[in-house]
Amino acid sequence: MRILILGGTTEAAALAARLSGHPAYSPILSMAGRTSDPRPLPVPTRIGGFGGVEGLARFLVQERIEAVIDATHPFAAIMSRNAADACAQAQVPLLALRRPPWTAQEGDRWIEVGTMEEAVSALGEEPRRVFLTVGRLELPPFAAAPQHTYLVRTIEPIGDALPAPNVIAIRDRAPFDEAAERALMERERIEVVVTKNSGGAATYPKIAAARVLGLPVVIVARPEKPRGVDEVATAEAAFDWLERRHGRTP
Repeated sequence: MRILILGGTTEAAALAARLSGHPAYSPILSMAGRTSDPRPLPVPTRIGGFGGVEGLARFLVQERIEAVIDATHPFAAIMSRNAADACAQAQVPLLALRRPPWTAQEGDRWIEVGTMEEAVSALGEEPRRVFLTVGRLELPPFAAAPQHTYLVRTIEPIGDALPAPNVIAIRDRAPFDEAAERALMERERIEVVVTKNSGGAATYPKIAAARVLGLPVVIVARPEKPRGVDEVATAEAAFDWLERRHGRTP
Protein backbone atom coordinates (compact mmCIF):
# COMPACT_ATOMS: atom_id res chain seq x y z
CA MET A 1 0.00 0.00 0.00
CA ARG A 2 1.54 3.30 -1.14
CA ILE A 3 1.26 5.97 1.54
CA LEU A 4 2.21 9.63 1.54
CA ILE A 5 2.94 11.12 4.96
CA LEU A 6 2.94 14.92 5.02
CA GLY A 7 5.41 15.41 7.83
CA GLY A 8 7.47 17.76 9.92
CA THR A 9 6.14 16.68 13.33
CA THR A 10 7.12 14.11 15.96
CA GLU A 11 3.90 12.27 15.12
CA ALA A 12 4.92 12.00 11.46
CA ALA A 13 8.32 10.67 12.49
CA ALA A 14 6.71 8.13 14.83
CA LEU A 15 4.38 6.90 12.08
CA ALA A 16 7.25 6.66 9.60
CA ALA A 17 9.20 4.57 12.11
CA ARG A 18 6.12 2.37 12.68
CA LEU A 19 5.73 1.73 8.96
CA SER A 20 9.43 1.30 8.20
CA GLY A 21 10.15 -2.22 7.02
CA HIS A 22 6.51 -3.28 7.21
CA PRO A 23 5.86 -5.59 4.25
CA ALA A 24 2.33 -4.27 3.64
CA TYR A 25 3.26 -0.61 3.30
CA SER A 26 5.42 1.56 1.09
CA PRO A 27 5.53 5.01 2.75
CA ILE A 28 6.95 8.27 1.40
CA LEU A 29 7.56 11.08 3.88
CA SER A 30 7.26 14.62 2.55
CA MET A 31 8.95 17.53 4.36
CA ALA A 32 8.43 21.21 3.57
CA GLY A 33 12.18 21.91 3.73
CA ARG A 34 12.04 24.77 6.24
CA THR A 35 14.59 23.04 8.48
CA SER A 36 17.99 22.76 6.83
CA ASP A 37 19.15 19.76 8.88
CA PRO A 38 16.10 17.58 9.60
CA ARG A 39 16.55 14.43 11.62
CA PRO A 40 17.02 11.42 9.31
CA LEU A 41 14.07 9.04 9.14
CA PRO A 42 13.97 5.37 8.07
CA VAL A 43 11.68 5.81 5.03
CA PRO A 44 12.11 7.47 1.62
CA THR A 45 11.87 11.23 2.09
CA ARG A 46 11.17 14.07 -0.31
CA ILE A 47 11.91 17.72 0.45
CA GLY A 48 9.98 20.73 -0.84
CA GLY A 49 6.51 21.70 -1.97
CA PHE A 50 4.26 20.12 -4.57
CA GLY A 51 3.10 23.23 -6.42
CA GLY A 52 -0.27 23.77 -4.79
CA VAL A 53 -3.38 21.64 -5.02
CA GLU A 54 -2.91 20.70 -8.68
CA GLY A 55 0.71 19.69 -8.13
CA LEU A 56 -0.13 17.51 -5.15
CA ALA A 57 -3.07 15.87 -6.93
CA ARG A 58 -0.79 15.12 -9.87
CA PHE A 59 1.82 13.61 -7.52
CA LEU A 60 -0.80 11.35 -5.91
CA VAL A 61 -1.83 9.99 -9.28
CA GLN A 62 1.67 9.63 -10.69
CA GLU A 63 2.99 7.88 -7.60
CA ARG A 64 -0.13 5.70 -7.24
CA ILE A 65 -0.64 6.86 -3.67
CA GLU A 66 -3.41 4.92 -1.93
CA ALA A 67 -3.68 6.93 1.29
CA VAL A 68 -2.42 10.28 2.60
CA ILE A 69 -1.65 11.05 6.25
CA ASP A 70 -1.63 14.78 6.98
CA ALA A 71 0.77 14.91 9.94
CA THR A 72 1.86 18.50 9.33
CA HIS A 73 2.31 21.06 12.12
CA PRO A 74 -0.95 22.26 13.71
CA PHE A 75 -0.22 25.73 12.27
CA ALA A 76 0.40 24.50 8.69
CA ALA A 77 -3.10 25.51 7.61
CA ILE A 78 -2.36 26.02 3.91
CA MET A 79 -0.80 22.59 3.47
CA SER A 80 -3.73 20.93 5.23
CA ARG A 81 -6.23 22.71 2.98
CA ASN A 82 -4.22 21.76 -0.10
CA ALA A 83 -4.09 18.13 1.06
CA ALA A 84 -7.86 17.99 1.55
CA ASP A 85 -8.54 19.51 -1.87
CA ALA A 86 -5.94 17.39 -3.68
CA CYS A 87 -7.14 14.15 -2.09
CA ALA A 88 -10.72 14.96 -3.03
CA GLN A 89 -9.62 15.69 -6.59
CA ALA A 90 -7.54 12.51 -6.87
CA GLN A 91 -10.05 10.42 -4.88
CA VAL A 92 -7.42 9.32 -2.35
CA PRO A 93 -8.39 8.66 1.30
CA LEU A 94 -7.04 11.27 3.72
CA LEU A 95 -6.40 11.03 7.46
CA ALA A 96 -5.43 13.99 9.65
CA LEU A 97 -2.96 13.11 12.41
CA ARG A 98 -3.44 16.08 14.74
CA ARG A 99 -2.09 16.23 18.27
CA PRO A 100 -4.51 17.79 20.78
CA PRO A 101 -3.90 21.42 21.77
CA TRP A 102 -2.73 22.32 25.24
CA THR A 103 -5.39 23.33 27.74
CA ALA A 104 -4.91 25.71 30.64
CA GLN A 105 -4.24 24.12 34.03
CA GLU A 106 -4.68 25.51 37.52
CA GLY A 107 -2.01 28.15 38.04
CA ASP A 108 -1.58 29.00 34.36
CA ARG A 109 -1.77 32.70 33.46
CA TRP A 110 -2.71 32.45 29.81
CA ILE A 111 -3.56 35.33 27.51
CA GLU A 112 -5.16 33.62 24.54
CA VAL A 113 -5.03 35.44 21.18
CA GLY A 114 -5.91 34.59 17.60
CA THR A 115 -2.99 36.02 15.62
CA MET A 116 0.64 37.05 15.96
CA GLU A 117 -0.40 40.68 15.65
CA GLU A 118 -2.70 40.23 18.63
CA ALA A 119 0.19 38.60 20.51
CA VAL A 120 2.30 41.71 19.87
CA SER A 121 -0.48 43.94 21.21
CA ALA A 122 -0.88 41.73 24.29
CA LEU A 123 2.70 42.52 25.33
CA GLY A 124 1.69 46.13 25.99
CA GLU A 125 3.66 49.36 25.71
CA GLU A 126 5.85 48.97 28.78
CA PRO A 127 9.23 47.35 27.93
CA ARG A 128 9.36 43.70 28.99
CA ARG A 129 11.72 40.77 28.71
CA VAL A 130 9.97 38.34 26.38
CA PHE A 131 10.71 34.67 25.74
CA LEU A 132 9.59 34.35 22.11
CA THR A 133 9.09 30.76 20.90
CA VAL A 134 6.86 31.05 17.83
CA GLY A 135 9.25 29.93 15.08
CA ARG A 136 11.42 31.94 12.72
CA LEU A 137 8.67 32.59 10.16
CA GLU A 138 6.40 34.21 12.74
CA LEU A 139 8.93 36.76 14.04
CA PRO A 140 8.38 39.80 11.74
CA PRO A 141 5.21 41.14 13.47
CA PHE A 142 7.17 41.64 16.70
CA ALA A 143 9.34 44.28 15.02
CA ALA A 144 6.35 46.58 15.58
CA ALA A 145 7.14 46.49 19.33
CA PRO A 146 10.90 47.24 19.46
CA GLN A 147 10.77 48.43 23.08
CA HIS A 148 10.87 44.87 24.37
CA THR A 149 13.90 42.66 24.87
CA TYR A 150 13.34 39.39 23.01
CA LEU A 151 14.91 36.05 23.86
CA VAL A 152 14.19 34.16 20.62
CA ARG A 153 14.62 30.41 20.38
CA THR A 154 14.48 28.75 16.97
CA ILE A 155 15.89 25.72 15.18
CA GLU A 156 17.19 27.79 12.26
CA PRO A 157 19.14 31.09 12.44
CA ILE A 158 16.72 34.03 12.55
CA GLY A 159 18.73 36.22 10.19
CA ASP A 160 16.96 39.57 9.80
CA ALA A 161 13.50 38.20 10.62
CA LEU A 162 13.21 40.38 13.76
CA PRO A 163 14.81 43.81 13.19
CA ALA A 164 14.65 45.07 16.78
CA PRO A 165 17.45 46.57 18.91
CA ASN A 166 17.35 44.06 21.77
CA VAL A 167 17.25 40.51 20.46
CA ILE A 168 19.01 37.52 22.01
CA ALA A 169 18.88 34.55 19.64
CA ILE A 170 19.47 30.97 20.72
CA ARG A 171 19.22 27.86 18.59
CA ASP A 172 17.86 24.66 20.06
CA ARG A 173 15.56 21.81 19.14
CA ALA A 174 12.89 20.03 21.17
CA PRO A 175 12.38 18.00 23.28
CA PHE A 176 13.02 20.31 26.22
CA ASP A 177 13.25 19.75 29.96
CA GLU A 178 11.14 21.63 32.50
CA ALA A 179 13.99 22.25 34.94
CA ALA A 180 16.20 23.58 32.14
CA GLU A 181 13.37 25.79 30.84
CA ARG A 182 12.83 27.21 34.31
CA ALA A 183 16.54 27.89 34.73
CA LEU A 184 16.68 29.62 31.35
CA MET A 185 13.75 31.89 32.18
CA GLU A 186 15.21 32.78 35.56
CA ARG A 187 18.67 33.44 34.16
CA GLU A 188 17.30 35.70 31.41
CA ARG A 189 14.86 37.43 33.81
CA ILE A 190 11.92 36.60 31.53
CA GLU A 191 8.69 38.44 32.31
CA VAL A 192 6.36 36.92 29.72
CA VAL A 193 6.37 33.93 27.35
CA VAL A 194 4.90 34.02 23.83
CA THR A 195 4.17 30.75 22.06
CA LYS A 196 1.81 29.00 19.67
CA ASN A 197 -0.59 26.36 20.96
CA SER A 198 1.25 23.58 19.18
CA GLY A 199 0.33 20.86 21.65
CA GLY A 200 2.45 17.80 22.33
CA ALA A 201 4.93 16.89 25.03
CA ALA A 202 8.18 18.01 23.38
CA THR A 203 7.74 21.75 23.94
CA TYR A 204 5.28 21.68 26.84
CA PRO A 205 8.01 22.14 29.51
CA LYS A 206 8.08 25.90 28.82
CA ILE A 207 4.37 26.04 29.72
CA ALA A 208 4.98 24.09 32.93
CA ALA A 209 8.01 26.23 33.79
CA ALA A 210 6.05 29.45 33.27
CA ARG A 211 3.33 28.11 35.56
CA VAL A 212 5.81 27.38 38.35
CA LEU A 213 7.39 30.83 37.96
CA GLY A 214 4.03 32.58 37.84
CA LEU A 215 4.73 34.07 34.40
CA PRO A 216 2.00 35.08 31.96
CA VAL A 217 1.92 33.18 28.67
CA VAL A 218 0.59 34.81 25.51
CA ILE A 219 -0.61 31.81 23.55
CA VAL A 220 -1.70 31.97 19.91
CA ALA A 221 -4.66 29.77 18.99
CA ARG A 222 -4.41 27.30 16.13
CA PRO A 223 -5.73 28.19 12.70
CA GLU A 224 -8.80 26.35 11.51
CA LYS A 225 -8.11 23.12 9.66
CA PRO A 226 -10.32 21.44 7.03
CA ARG A 227 -13.44 19.84 8.41
CA GLY A 228 -14.99 16.56 7.38
CA VAL A 229 -11.64 14.73 7.44
CA ASP A 230 -11.02 11.56 9.45
CA GLU A 231 -8.86 12.56 12.41
CA VAL A 232 -6.73 10.79 15.01
CA ALA A 233 -4.36 12.05 17.71
CA THR A 234 -1.51 9.51 17.73
CA ALA A 235 0.76 7.68 15.31
CA GLU A 236 -0.52 4.35 16.62
CA ALA A 237 -4.11 5.36 15.88
CA ALA A 238 -3.03 6.38 12.37
CA PHE A 239 -1.44 2.96 11.91
CA ASP A 240 -4.69 1.31 13.02
CA TRP A 241 -6.58 3.42 10.46
CA LEU A 242 -4.21 2.22 7.75
CA GLU A 243 -4.67 -1.39 8.86
CA ARG A 244 -8.43 -1.02 8.49
CA ARG A 245 -8.02 0.61 5.06
CA HIS A 246 -5.74 -2.23 4.05
CA GLY A 247 -8.35 -4.76 5.16
CA ARG A 248 -6.25 -6.33 7.90
CA THR A 249 -8.55 -5.46 10.80
CA PRO A 250 -12.32 -5.08 11.10
